[in-house]
Amino acid sequence: MSTPASRLRFRDSQIDMAHGAGGTASRRLVEGLIAPLLLSGGQEPLGDAAHFAVDGAAVAMTADSFVVRPLRFPGGSIGELAVNGTVNDLAVSGARAQALVTTYVIEAGLPTEELESEVRAMACAAARAGVAIVGGDTKVVEHGKADRLYITTAGIGRPIPGVTLSPRSCRPGDRVILSGPIGDHGITILLARGDLDLEAETRSDTRPVLPFVEALAEAAGTGLRWMRDPTRGGVATSLNELARDSALGILVHEDRVPVRDAVRGACELLGLDPLHIANEGQFLAVLAPDCADRGLAALRAAGLRDAAIIGEIRDQPAATVLGTAAYGGTRVIDMLVGDPLPRIC
Repeated sequence: MSTPASRLRFRDSQIDMAHGAGGTASRRLVEGLIAPLLLSGGQEPLGDAAHFAVDGAAVAMTADSFVVRPLRFPGGSIGELAVNGTVNDLAVSGARAQALVTTYVIEAGLPTEELESEVRAMACAAARAGVAIVGGDTKVVEHGKADRLYITTAGIGRPIPGVTLSPRSCRPGDRVILSGPIGDHGITILLARGDLDLEAETRSDTRPVLPFVEALAEAAGTGLRWMRDPTRGGVATSLNELARDSALGILVHEDRVPVRDAVRGACELLGLDPLHIANEGQFLAVLAPDCADRGLAALRAAGLRDAAIIGEIRDQPAATVLGTAAYGGTRVIDMLVGDPLPRIC
């Protein structure tokens, strides 16, 4: 059944880079045009993976595309990123990845050794994540039409027993946990392009987060309410989506948010907010207050030494994220607007 044009809320006359940056423009595109035409009503708020039943069996599924430039960067590459990003979208939805399929869109002229390097990177990343790559497709396009290599993926998984996540399950008083330092991936990609006369010792944080998610789920049980990996748009965008979807407020203690000195320094020089910078190996979680300390201890025991409780859920101001600084000042933390860091994944 088609959707009447009058029901579409998207009014932008053309698509630009901001629509792919993960912030307000991306959400406006998805919710105002794509979702009304493709999705039936009644779903949970949109997330990075969908949970549904097939002949009575619960499954989770996600899909992603990777168009990062450059293909290789300190700490990772597009192939490794494609596996980790897909596995992580399933993990933070409360599912263990079981199998992936992948498609390569290859630009004519790409050296074979570069393609082989990325295929090997995917194989190694899949082995580390414990997921099988079971199929896919390959397309080649004319020189100049694909920026060397694009990779798309789809992943299917099984829900982790006892874990049910939804922004609607969050309650005032719940605690917000962040797994580790933010901004490493986005700043690394920005500097790796060589477009700026700026040097900093940064590395992408790309990695599979499932082992940490499982440790947290075991420690928190039903007190684990919601999770998200703050990729495009960063922590600020993920928390704003949570605030909007739950109709609750979120207070972030900004002095508790871990940020490496090199990332903080680069952001200050470039006029960027670390809360808006992409991550590929971190996640946010909301836990009931009586199990937050236990969950934090489990993450640190699993190797996340910088994991921290960075805030709490409040009933007011509804659908708003506030940040408090160490000196006592308060600000509204908005979702990412515009496109400060294109092509980070």
